[in-house]
Amino acid sequence: MTNTQSATQGTSDRGAVSKMLMQLFEHWAISTEDQLDMLGLARDNRSALTRYRKGVPMSASRDANERAGHLLAIHKNLRLLFPHNRDLAYRWMSTRNQAFEGRTPVDVIRDFGFAGILMVRSYLDRMRGQ
Repeated sequence: MTNTQSATQGTSDRGAVSKMLMQLFEHWAISTEDQLDMLGLARDNRSALTRYRKGVPMSASRDANERAGHLLAIHKNLRLLFPHNRDLAYRWMSTRNQAFEGRTPVDVIRDFGFAGILMVRSYLDRMRGQ
């Protein structure tokens, strides 16, 4: 594979990830502001979400890639934990949880940023026995 082919593949992969994340946020029914927080973007950068919904690739930055990977892993964990209850898997992010002192996972991510994403993911990993 040439460097050009590799770069094109990476761009198309990031575009697919962008669309997956936008669909995931829709399933989770979270606010635009919370979506931007989860992606580490400024709250006035709504245009980025519009572009991502169209499949425009996310930034190739390490931060964007790590956030995307962890958010998709959270989704995977939820689907594995609640295989027969998709509604619960999607609602879980907005449901208060004693593990987070009565806050929702979305609140934890909003309050702690990237560290909050890691907190939520590690909690779900532990719930799955990982």
